[in-house]
Amino acid sequence: MIAPDTLENRIKAEARRFGFVACGITRADAVPQAADRLRTWIAEGAHGSMEWMAARAEQRGAPTALWPEARSAILLGLSYAPPEDPRALEAERRIGRISVYAQGQDYHDIVKRGLKALARWLVAEAGGDLKVFVDTAPVMEKPLAEAAGLGWQGKHTNLLSREHGNWLFLGAILTSLDLAPDAPGEDHCGSCDACQRACPTDAFPAPYQLDARRCISYLTIEHKGPIPEEFRGAIGNRIYGCDDCLAACPWNKFADAAQANLAFHGRAELKAPELADLLALDDAAFRQVFAGSPIKRIGRGRMVRNALIAAGNSGLAELAGPVGALVADDDAVIAEAAAWALQKISPSLSREGEGVGARVCAPEDSAALSDARSARDPPQPLP
Repeated sequence: MIAPDTLENRIKAEARRFGFVACGITRADAVPQAADRLRTWIAEGAHGSMEWMAARAEQRGAPTALWPEARSAILLGLSYAPPEDPRALEAERRIGRISVYAQGQDYHDIVKRGLKALARWLVAEAGGDLKVFVDTAPVMEKPLAEAAGLGWQGKHTNLLSREHGNWLFLGAILTSLDLAPDAPGEDHCGSCDACQRACPTDAFPAPYQLDARRCISYLTIEHKGPIPEEFRGAIGNRIYGCDDCLAACPWNKFADAAQANLAFHGRAELKAPELADLLALDDAAFRQVFAGSPIKRIGRGRMVRNALIAAGNSGLAELAGPVGALVADDDAVIAEAAAWALQKISPSLSREGEGVGARVCAPEDSAALSDARSARDPPQPLP
């Protein structure tokens, strides 16, 4: 039987035309329980230093608190399924691992472009007022996406889809139109706890609960100060985010990398950047290398801090020079991380005291690093 040509079906057809692999509709007030869950999570301090979550908690708790005119929510997903297991580089000590989602173009730009295109079509087709959201506004996309039938929030708290695994970027369109909602997603995690067991820092106090303060993604991206020493060893060579709980999910066997948006294909220089090159970045070089990437928002300070943790975990003597050069960095967080990393790499050098950076990194070494970087292909401009 051919499905009737409803506005809801036409919305989904247009969503596919604009590159979205998943589209569902729900009521704007479909997840009233989300507000209480959020308040409890914040009250427990599990949000860490992300004060922006607490500051707009009431608006974040319900789309109608953010925009009272909202009647329906259209949730959409873009695939960024990787062609290989991101954990394959875990043993590579000379490089830093960047989360799959950040190896290509900035998803905020790509998802919002698709949302705006669909929004323009919807206004022309049916009128109404609307607003589009991609991650940066106080909208809880994951519970809304579950309510809209895109999947369910798994035990790792991320959205899971039977067709796309957990490799989906989410976007939302709130509209004043009254649209027929889809059936909500059903939980298919069963007794599986692969994601819980995969977490290097035990960031899940219970299934479906995340303590961000222990999460490597939070520690390397959102957290601005020194990374607590209890987590440094577990970070390994991760310098931006962590994919372990996502990569461990068995539902990913149904994810098709061929459906991933081409904009999210990893840039060569971001798939496995060398730690020595990252440690040598100044502000200008950082902005150049990470132009067009979501990584750019953390700034040079946090990136170099993360690379220093990875360098310390590597134990590679060849990194003593680049690390030592940062012991006297103007950024106190970088300087502390450098001292820690140097102690891990070469305890005898770290005990020599003040000025160690100048002794372990001769000018010719810095020049060689600069020459090596210049010899590589420059970052490609992004459209």
